[in-house]
Amino acid sequence: MTNISAIIQARMGSTRLPGKVLMKLNEDTVLSLLIKQLKYSEFLTEIIIATTTNSEDDVIEEFAKSNNIKLFRGSSNDVLDRYYQCAKKFSLNHIVRITADNPLLDPKILDNIIKFYKKENFDYVNNVTKRTFPYGTEVEIFSFSVLEHMWKNAKTLFDREHVTPYIHNNPDKFSSKCIENTIDYSYLHWTIDFIEDFKLVQALTIKIKNRPILLKNILELFVKEPELKKINQITSKN
Repeated sequence: MTNISAIIQARMGSTRLPGKVLMKLNEDTVLSLLIKQLKYSEFLTEIIIATTTNSEDDVIEEFAKSNNIKLFRGSSNDVLDRYYQCAKKFSLNHIVRITADNPLLDPKILDNIIKFYKKENFDYVNNVTKRTFPYGTEVEIFSFSVLEHMWKNAKTLFDREHVTPYIHNNPDKFSSKCIENTIDYSYLHWTIDFIEDFKLVQALTIKIKNRPILLKNILELFVKEPELKKINQITSKN
């Protein structure tokens, strides 16, 4: 199988927590920590940031340049088009969709999903459609041809904004597989949506010394310090 590339969708204009992708966690920003986590993957061949053409995202371009990360700038609302044009520009074969508000994405979870995708003949492999992994560990992988099919056929605003709903809504057109965890941890949440989520992730990055930070590290810490889960308990239910 040819190259597998991660496209990170990132923008400063979050409605719930503006500027969150470049907020300082510890020695890292949210985005730089995510990239460090991804670099531990055995299978990713490259990492690309896909941001918008909005002037507020000039700082993301500066970040990419200063960290020697490939960058693409495209549509703010049509994220599907942004992904497609990015993949086309860099001649990508297989794409892993990553969002910048998941800085604690476990590279072992990522690699297990990529490994399955490489071995089996599915159009789309994910750990999202039947959720058993924590919020903040989402991985979706598909080929350029699948991306192009979505780009040509997805018409609704929701499909265009969220990239992959067209696959979910057209199961007859794609062969899909959702990877499930042996234990259901879907009640856990460290996607950064609100300031409380950011505070939890900040605490985890300070208290956990291992790099990369793995799911098992977080679970072990929650056993020792269960009160940490209360930091974002209210917002994680929203």
